[in-house]
Parts: sequence; C-alpha cells; structure tokens
Amino acid sequence: MRPAEGMGEVGMNVPQPVPPEEPIADLVPIVRRVVAARVADPMMRDDIVQETLARVMASRSRVEHESLVPYAITTARNLIASLGQRDQRARRKAHLFAEADQPEPRPEDELLRKEEATLVGAAMARLTPAEQDILLAHEVEGTNTATLAASRGSTPGAVAAQLARTRSRLRVEYRVAQSGSEPPTDRCRPVLIALSSSDRRRQRELDVHGHLLGCDFCAGLSPTLAAPRSRRSTQDDERVPVSRDSDVVSVRQKGREVAATAGFTGSDLTVIATAISEIARNIVKFATRGEFVFSVLDEDGRKGLKVVARDSGPGIPDVELALQDGYSTYRGLGLGLPGARRLMDEFDVVSEVGTGTTVIMIKWRP
Repeated sequence: MRPAEGMGEVGMNVPQPVPPEEPIADLVPIVRRVVAARVADPMMRDDIVQETLARVMASRSRVEHESLVPYAITTARNLIASLGQRDQRARRKAHLFAEADQPEPRPEDELLRKEEATLVGAAMARLTPAEQDILLAHEVEGTNTATLAASRGSTPGAVAAQLARTRSRLRVEYRVAQSGSEPPTDRCRPVLIALSSSDRRRQRELDVHGHLLGCDFCAGLSPTLAAPRSRRSTQDDERVPVSRDSDVVSVRQKGREVAATAGFTGSDLTVIATAISEIARNIVKFATRGEFVFSVLDEDGRKGLKVVARDSGPGIPDVELALQDGYSTYRGLGLGLPGARRLMDEFDVVSEVGTGTTVIMIKWRP
C-alpha cells in the first residue's frame, strides 16, 4: 500500500542526514551473549537486549561506525548494573511495605461505605424497572434462574442472559456515577456496555477501540470494564494500549509473546520487538494515546506476524519524508519509522493531520 499523503513525525526540526547504521541483526547476538552471561531471567534478558539496542540506535549519530559494538556492550553492562542496584534497594526497603495482619478500623471507613451505597443507588436508578426487579430477585433475594424463568414465562438460559446484560450495564452506570461526570456523547454508553459485557461482535460494530483513542472519558473508564486478559480466547487479536513510557515495555513483551506463538525464534524475536518498541516510543512521545493489535498470519502455509499500531495524535505532515532512509526527525527515538521499516518485511503508514496515524507492519517467518 502507498502511504497516505501528508505525514511525518510532528513538532520536529528539519531532518538531518545521519551516518550509516550497523545492521541491527549483527548487534543482536553480541548483546544477547553479554546479557545472558549476567542475567538468568529470560524475560529480563530480552528486555535488557531490546533497551540496549534502542539506546545504541538513539546514539548512532554520535558514535563512530566501528565503535558501535563496544558501545553496545558497555551500554548493556551499565543497564545490568543499574538493574542490580535497583533490586538491592528494593530488598532493603521491603520491610517498609509490610502490612499489619489486622489493620485497625479507620475513621473514614464509614464514610466510604456511605459513598459506596450512594454510587450503587445512583447506578441502580439508571436501570429500567424490569432490570432492577430481576437483579434484586437474583442477587439479593437469592432466587435462582429456573424460578425466575417460570415466573416470567421464559427459560433459565434467557434469564441468565438478561442477568448478564443487566450486570454489565450496572457496572457501567456505577463507574459513570463514580466519575462524577456524564458521558460526553451518545455513543459512549453503548461503547462502555459493549466493553463491560465483552461482546466482541458489538465492539466491532461500534469500533470500540477507535472510539477509545479519541474519547478521554471512555478511555479513562475502559480499564475498569474490560474483561480480564485470562478470559480472552487465544485465537483473538491481542490488543495492548499505549500511553506512557512503561507501556513500551508491555507492548514489546506482548509482541514478542505473540511472535513466538507464530514460530519466530532467536534474533527474529528481538528484531520484531525492537521495531515495536520504536513505534511505541513514537506514540508515547507525540500522541495522547494509542494501541497495538497483534495478529498471527497464516497465508498459503506461510506464517507471520501482523502488527497494527494506531494513535490519536496530531498526525504526520509528510509521510514520504518521514520514511526516507538516512533521515531522523527525532534523534531521541533511535530507529524511528525508517529503521522500523527496515526491520520488518512489509511496512505501511497512513496518517491524517489532526486525527492520528496508523502503522501496519508484517514480518514473515524465514
């Protein structure tokens, strides 16, 4: 696909050419050996390797080409040393976080109970009389679904489905009451209810994830409503929100995990995770929020990984320029868009100024 017209990373100085890069695939095994000799935990090893690569590429304009390997080794060792110091501090302070077995009642406990009752009352008031009736009968009075079905001329399955929908709506209304604000658009409540009920079909119809990128209100409530990850089918696309620096680690770990299920191993996993990290850093730096969607591909017996990253940022004014090899519009980011493109087999950018950017990357198994 041809990139949409008018994109590039926003708020940057005029791009300047940078010197040739050491192929990242050549650095991966070297850095991995250095880290593996000092760090036992496999997940921590991969994180340190990827952070080392990101820092090396971020400094490529200041490091001589022939010095990249020793620079990478030194960077890895420094990261390992910092990790050890952090762990030591955590162990020394662990006793400060110990909790008493039986904490004394606090004066504010009664006030919190009253506030909780007020929120539940406000949420219940938003339900229809029929929803209130069936919920109270089941949850408070303990009436089972068979009895409820008989009294309503329905079936236990239909009653159970109605209870599930009612609980989902109650959760939404409780969180809305707790926020102290009303949803800003008519679309918000349906989106939140679809999230609360884990209704995937309805979520697709409403483009829930697209709505969350542009709505601060719903984005703030969504983490408390979305189904736990352990309940999700392994066949579904994996989604990871990105809005702050710590999310860069989370999204590259998830990308590496999904890539492993597609059969990628060794250096390929590191290359994929590094490309993901660079796009995630762009989102954190330039956009309010974004998300990654990971899919395992299987086309004519060919396995691969598809990564879709989209954000609600300001967009890129000049995509063609942002994708040019040898240019870096934000030196603090390391590889940036051109570098990430070189690491993946297929790469496309679509952007609209004032709306956001979508990056699509595909890596095929060798």
